[in-house]
Amino acid sequence: MPSKATTVLRNLGTQDYLGVWQAMQQFTAERDDNTADQIWIVEHPPVYTLGLNGKREHFLKATNIEIVESDRGGQVTYHGPGQLVIYLLADLRRLNKGPRQMVTILENAVINTLRQYGIAAQAEPKAPGVYVNQQKIASLGLRIKRGCCYHGLSINNHMDLAPFADINPCGYAGLQVTQLADLGVKITNQELAVPVVHQLLQAIEN
Repeated sequence: MPSKATTVLRNLGTQDYLGVWQAMQQFTAERDDNTADQIWIVEHPPVYTLGLNGKREHFLKATNIEIVESDRGGQVTYHGPGQLVIYLLADLRRLNKGPRQMVTILENAVINTLRQYGIAAQAEPKAPGVYVNQQKIASLGLRIKRGCCYHGLSINNHMDLAPFADINPCGYAGLQVTQLADLGVKITNQELAVPVVHQLLQAIEN
């Protein structure tokens, strides 16, 4: 059995959501007790994703943006250029952590990262994600199979937020979204990924 410190980092660049999702499913189906956990860093072209129990009624108007019915938790969200997406593919049994603990780890990784940039952010127990002044800046969702998790989190960094206006983000009517660029922080996704991944590694390797 490998130590918890063998987490593999993969920087995937820009890739379609569907292909990355299928790759996560395949990785999770084929992994065994000796497979190292992985963290994938990626950016997606414009796409709406619906969670397992996602309802089409949360689309407020017709759209030309691709819609993918995913197997993660949660309702509808949007991914697009300028948004940092980090997927955590981890063996929860080996880490001795439950699903709720993993959600908290994802939330805290974002909260602690934003604090480094002078942004005060909070989690909301009734609506998983990370918020700044009641505006959502990060979404998250996991899928657990065979005692392992995949999917992860997305952080709005420097993107076009307009597509969020055509949905009820995460199923909440009137929920506003924000991003680092609008809060005065100008950094690339790759720069933002560094502290987020550091926070995740600290949480799952300790």
